[in-house]
Amino acid sequence: MKIYVGNLPFSVDDDKLKELFSSFGDVEEASIIKDKFSGRSKGFGFVTINDDEAAKKAISEMNEKDVEGRNIKVTEAKPMDPDRPRPNRGFGDRPRRNFNQGRRY
Repeated sequence: MKIYVGNLPFSVDDDKLKELFSSFGDVEEASIIKDKFSGRSKGFGFVTINDDEAAKKAISEMNEKDVEGRNIKVTEAKPMDPDRPRPNRGFGDRPRRNFNQGRRY
């Protein structure tokens, strides 16, 4: 089962995330999601535990647990919906401005 872990401190890396969940069973994968430009943590990650019972126990016991001063959010990961519109963070949604409007040369 894949588990979502949010509100993580930025100092937590893949190894620390794996260590946090290793007491619940065999952690197949633990990965922190990072910004593609800066390489810094985005504050969330995913943990994969093969045993569903161990994963459910990890979710119930780790949700709202204090990790380095932050209460982490732990839930079952939901698959990404490819039909969901993604936010446009580029320049395409900004109105164009004509800087020469009203000027005389």
